[in-house]
Parts: sequence; structure tokens; C-alpha cells
Amino acid sequence: MSIKSDKWIRNAAQTHGLIEPFVDKQIKYDGSSTQPLVSYGLSSYGYDIRVANEFKVFTNVHNSIVDPKNFQENSFVRIVSDICIVPPNSFALARSIEYFRIPRDILTICLGKSTYARCGIIVNVTPFGPEWEGYVTLEISNTTPLPAKIYANEGIAQVIFFQSSELCETSYADRKGKYMKQVGITLPRI
Repeated sequence: MSIKSDKWIRNAAQTHGLIEPFVDKQIKYDGSSTQPLVSYGLSSYGYDIRVANEFKVFTNVHNSIVDPKNFQENSFVRIVSDICIVPPNSFALARSIEYFRIPRDILTICLGKSTYARCGIIVNVTPFGPEWEGYVTLEISNTTPLPAKIYANEGIAQVIFFQSSELCETSYADRKGKYMKQVGITLPRI
């Protein structure tokens, strides 16, 4: 397996729709001002994805139990905003702005950006399997005893692309994976 470079990522995005919308460079400042952003876009050996402005933040108003086999929609409060405050020791779900189409010989790993990690905000490490496509549902944990701020439309995680020397026998699409072509924030499915 080899890691793919910016040149490969750019070509795959422009000719095969690997990432849409695709930003060809790292964006670090708001175009209309000198306001710094949490960076996003193409990097040397990966792509920094942005978080959309829709969040589902965990709440304990209904004394719910977190059960991945019987997940309750009322465990979350839906927020649409350019800023999301994640309560202390809690987490939120969100989605990427970018839509991905992963080739059959590629596996990706999505890692949280260090800017957030250094503040105690962790984005779960998630693979995108061969031939998976969709918007990424992001799991954002606030490990601190303080409220944490997440900025919509800015960087949240980096996707790293690995290419296999041979094609897999069964891809995510072949096995009809349960998160195939997800379009919004997708809750756990069994």
C-alpha cells in the first residue's frame, strides 16, 4: 500500500469526482478579510475536509441510554449555525461539506485536525472503504470540562488516501454497506 500525494488527489478529484467540491490548495484565511480559519483543502499527502453548518449535539434531557442497536433520535438537539458549542464531556455529530467517491483500489483514513485536538476536541478516526461514496458523518468529541466551539465551513479533519497493489474481492458497494451514499448526518444503523 502506498500513500497518495497531492498530485494524485488533484487528478482523481478533477477527472473522477473523488471529492466535490474540491479546493486545490490549503485555505487559511477568509477571502474577505485577514480572519484566520481552521485550514481546509488539498495538502501534501491528504485533503482537509470542512464541517457543514448542521450539527446534532447530544443531550440528556430525556435520560436516554446510548444504544447503537436502538439509537433514539431524541438523544440529540439539532443545531444549524456557523458555530456549534459542544457541551463539556459530550459530543456532536456533523457532516462534511465534501462528497466523496472512493475508487475500488483505495482505502482512506479520516483523522482529526491537530488544531482541534490540541484543544481537547477529537474527531473519530474513520475509514472510507473501497467504492464507498457519500458525505462523511463526523463524530466530534469534547473531552474537556469546558464548552468547546466548532466552526462550520472550516477544516475539521484530514483524509489520507492509501492505494492497494491489488483490487479487493468485495468492496463497500459490493456488500451494500449501510452508510453508502449518505447525504445528511447519519445515525447508527444495524
